[in-house]
Amino acid sequence: MKPSPLNPSVTPPQPLPAAAGVRRILESISHLPGDVGPGTDLLERPLHGTTLFIARCALETRHGHFTTYVFQDIISKSFLLALAHGDVLEAPVLYTRIHSSCVTSETLRGCDCDCVQQLEGALEVIRKKQHGILFYLMQEGRGVGYVAKARDRMLVQASGDRVSTFDAYHQMGLLKDHRDYRNVADICHLLGIRAEFIVLSNNPDKLEALRRFGLRIRGAEPLEFEPSPFNVAYLTSKAASGHILAQTRDPVARPAVPPEPVVPFKPRALQHAQRFIYTASYFLPVKPVDDRILVDRERAADLPELPGFASLATGPRPLILSRERLADGRMFLHVDPERLARLRRDEPDHPLAAILAAPYWFRVHVYYDIVSTQEFVVLTFGDSLHDPMPVVRVQSESLFNRFPLVNMDNREKFKKSIHHIVAHGAGAVVLLYYDGRGAGFGAFATDRMMVENGLCRSSDESYQMLGVNYDSRDYDATFLLLRRHLHRGVIQMVMNSPSSLVQKPEYAAALRRHHIEVDRWIFLGDDDPAG
Repeated sequence: MKPSPLNPSVTPPQPLPAAAGVRRILESISHLPGDVGPGTDLLERPLHGTTLFIARCALETRHGHFTTYVFQDIISKSFLLALAHGDVLEAPVLYTRIHSSCVTSETLRGCDCDCVQQLEGALEVIRKKQHGILFYLMQEGRGVGYVAKARDRMLVQASGDRVSTFDAYHQMGLLKDHRDYRNVADICHLLGIRAEFIVLSNNPDKLEALRRFGLRIRGAEPLEFEPSPFNVAYLTSKAASGHILAQTRDPVARPAVPPEPVVPFKPRALQHAQRFIYTASYFLPVKPVDDRILVDRERAADLPELPGFASLATGPRPLILSRERLADGRMFLHVDPERLARLRRDEPDHPLAAILAAPYWFRVHVYYDIVSTQEFVVLTFGDSLHDPMPVVRVQSESLFNRFPLVNMDNREKFKKSIHHIVAHGAGAVVLLYYDGRGAGFGAFATDRMMVENGLCRSSDESYQMLGVNYDSRDYDATFLLLRRHLHRGVIQMVMNSPSSLVQKPEYAAALRRHHIEVDRWIFLGDDDPAG
């Protein structure tokens, strides 16, 4: 026996016969079914295929308690979530949703698709069935990512819906579906799930794709919702491609038209900041905040004289609950959502039906950053470029806040920000995919796991164990991009609270570096919105 070249004092063991030796090596590094579970060592990170376990933590939703397992693909670097409810290991059948992310509906309150309805509807079905699992995959736009999805929406809107979403994909050289479900099979292996699945989906192609990865599919149950004026064209195109959507055959809703023409363009780097490539711009219909419908100046002046207005604003249960005049002649109408839904369904030709169903139309600007390889999304409302003092919000997103949580604090902050922008008449939101204060979703989920299991007393302590700073967000990139959408650089800035500003000195420093002057702070935590 020869000494080991790494440590001459240690004699290596006798080599095993080839087959047995290879088998033992493979067994020593392989993770068995069920290696991710309640008893897992919190320092272990089981890996199977390309799927790495990151963290496990609780998620309290309006549809019950879910245990969330967080994974990451080591090739694409995308995160994958498995939300388990009840006993997913012993149940013979699990109601299952394989859900692809949709930032526009799940974070930005967009209503031009049915994704958020399917997400929340699936969680409710799983709660009722008592055993089930929802796989949340970061496969925006059927797997092509948000840049391509945004260019699809730009092309569709530019055509006046004469081009379908699938036609747009074809024109851009894309398949109609780029999603890959191999991670779902990896997750099932790591969790030890052997049950058959009843998949909550309207897409027969998804079932066949899952079977190709060895998953046991018993059948499917639909998740269909009534089309609205803002998603009826999209859902009709899905039905034409093979989705089972019965309500698109004779929809009550008529397609809504964006407030201005959309002109498509080729991607182009910004001259003053060539790290950013401007890739798409289109209109997003945003769900009104707290059922407050915005009426423009021209219509607001004539509103009381419109046929049917008086009957909707009076009586024991009026549809129009109150009116709020805005400074520039516009108006908020606070409506009863149940009565409004009934009016749209029973009297689609009512003179006020279209006005009362109007969303807040925001323009979406999508940039690809070659430095961080992330998308930056800027929402603008009104003429933010020429308004003397637009309202601005920098919104840091958390993946967990895409779900209907019991604690809706982050969503409420976004809603309040949207309300301030719409009430003022012009403004912008910059969306940052910087979970965990810029450290990323993996750090955020690990922080949650350590605190929940008593390994740390607070997030500040767990961040020290993780080896990351309190705030790692790239504010220079944020304000460099925001400056493009401002004329004078004088703004009203929406912040959570004065204390949050004190904790982020780099935030104020970045504002100064990019010549953005805050004339008024709007603190969301204060009773007085002026702060």
